[in-house]
Amino acid sequence: MTSLAGVHHLKFPASDLDRSLDWWERAFGATRQPQWDHRTPDGTLFGYIIALPGIAEPIELRLAPGTASAMSGFDPVTFAVTDRSAVEAWVTRFDAAGVPNSGVLRGLLGWLVVVHDPDGASIRLYSKETHDWDAHRADLESPWIAPLARDRPANHRTTT
Repeated sequence: MTSLAGVHHLKFPASDLDRSLDWWERAFGATRQPQWDHRTPDGTLFGYIIALPGIAEPIELRLAPGTASAMSGFDPVTFAVTDRSAVEAWVTRFDAAGVPNSGVLRGLLGWLVVVHDPDGASIRLYSKETHDWDAHRADLESPWIAPLARDRPANHRTTT
């Protein structure tokens, strides 16, 4: 049987490559890899490759405005951080960079912080440090992590 060999790269749709690149640089310390810029045969730029500290795989920012709009509110990736104090440190970093964020949230099994890229995709940073499985104390109704109305099951109830 053949097996997978890991993840080659991650890809995020963007409606504006330069705006997305600026955000990833401010939020995560991304570094553009210009030698890997994606261009059509006529030279039209349609993607940037960026490197993130702590992530081995490259990330592609792909010009795809329709997909970026459709993914707004969805969380395509959750990056790992070591523990709750690392989540707190990221909140401090995001605040200092002017990146709106959820603050520290209690998840079902750990702690997390959520940010939205310029097109509204949610990116989560979740602690590897865990607490007991706890749906009753988790921040499941936070607008940062609650399902969007369009994605809620018919029987989903929110508390206000």
